[in-house]
Amino acid sequence: MSDATAGLSPDQQLMVERAAQRLRDEFAGVFGTETIERFIAETEESLQPRAGVVAWLPVLIERFARDRLRALARVQGVAGNDRAGVLFLCVHNAGRSQMAAGWLRHLAGDGIDVFSGGSEPASDVNQVAVEAMREVGIDIAREFPRPWTDEVVQAVDVVVTMGCGDACPVFPGKRYEDWELTDPAGKPIEVVRSVRDEIGRRVRHLMAELDVPIRI
Repeated sequence: MSDATAGLSPDQQLMVERAAQRLRDEFAGVFGTETIERFIAETEESLQPRAGVVAWLPVLIERFARDRLRALARVQGVAGNDRAGVLFLCVHNAGRSQMAAGWLRHLAGDGIDVFSGGSEPASDVNQVAVEAMREVGIDIAREFPRPWTDEVVQAVDVVVTMGCGDACPVFPGKRYEDWELTDPAGKPIEVVRSVRDEIGRRVRHLMAELDVPIRI
């Protein structure tokens, strides 16, 4: 048993081992086994203390590790694409940043690399935000709050912050935007709908500035 999977059940450990093999296959020729295993271990360590995601840890570990490896490939210039990258950051990565990422993925498809994160990730995505996004045909129910990481910040062209203040990372040479938006936490669906629509408007404006076409 490795340190990375020490807190998981035997079945979960097997799932993580299979996930690691999928990532080795996916990034063959880009990253070696040691890098894959290090990212798996670091990702498990960052996610495991959050009780709200324990049952889904193997799935979340694989998804978050894949995002980080994609970002690292961009940083090292071996991503195999020249798409723009955008990172949405808020405190808990449970509402505003998840809705923004959902909008951008929905509107841009594979025309842009989208990431999101939080300075203090929550256990779950805000369910009122999930419902509000579902009303406009965007499913963020399978998303999960995650911390920001250095390689993700370094990989993107634009960092959009939403209320995380001094806790948000700052790297020289990045384009930063701060979107002042109502925090949907604890708000009724009527308020969250207005936040959703404002985020959608801003995402469309950002896409136009980045010359990324709407693909729906």
